[in-house]
Amino acid sequence: MDAEESPLNLEIAMTDLVHIEDREGIRTLSLNRPDARNALSLPLIHMLESALVSTAQDRSVRVLVLRGEGKSFCAGMDLRGVMDDPVRMGDMLHALSRCSLAIRGLRVPAIACVRGAAIGGGCGLMATCDLAVTHAEAKLGYPEVDLGICPAVVAPILMRRIGAGRARAMLLTGGVVDGTEAHRLGLATHLASEPELERTAQTLAERLCTGGAEAIATTKAWLADLEPELDADTMRRAADLSARIIQGTEAQQRLRAKFAAPPRSGG
Repeated sequence: MDAEESPLNLEIAMTDLVHIEDREGIRTLSLNRPDARNALSLPLIHMLESALVSTAQDRSVRVLVLRGEGKSFCAGMDLRGVMDDPVRMGDMLHALSRCSLAIRGLRVPAIACVRGAAIGGGCGLMATCDLAVTHAEAKLGYPEVDLGICPAVVAPILMRRIGAGRARAMLLTGGVVDGTEAHRLGLATHLASEPELERTAQTLAERLCTGGAEAIATTKAWLADLEPELDADTMRRAADLSARIIQGTEAQQRLRAKFAAPPRSGG
């Protein structure tokens, strides 16, 4: 059935790593690596970036919902396969920073629907969205420093979301919090029971669709002007900083210990 013939105006585009669904002005992007808890590989990040660019260009979209297939929203960056490839690690960080800027720059509201876990870069994507719905049992946070990694890419976004003091404490201590604490901190804007999570996000998206499109776009732009500037240069510097630290001895030793990967022999 064509989209024009469907009473729900429903279109679904299936790709390997990101599913795109359009329904009555609501575009849903679903990260699709459920067996890897939707960890951010470079191909997935590139596909997400492409989907975000397409969303920005499509004036029929009124609201974006970002979610993950399976039991987790996003387990963070998939570093296992790129530890010996500093160029690829840098590419991942820069591409993730561009995704964050793309979400922030959308004319339409973005909602993160966060089930299970949002870790590291995954929690960064959550914080980048205008609104975030999660549940009490979710595990959310930034354990990068525990792995010898600098969370520079997520830092400017988190500071704008929960304030500089709380962001400082969260990023320096590492670890994760549950959904209830994330809601108290302001990292999540809405809390629902896990069975009602998707429905709550959908209801919120439908509510946002009733607002004036131009009024919402202008309000988003004005709110961005009132915040400390988040520009491409800041995010590029953040990605460069993270890439430099992750290539260092400390991070490499800790990552190899976590993944039980023997060091690569020279020669």
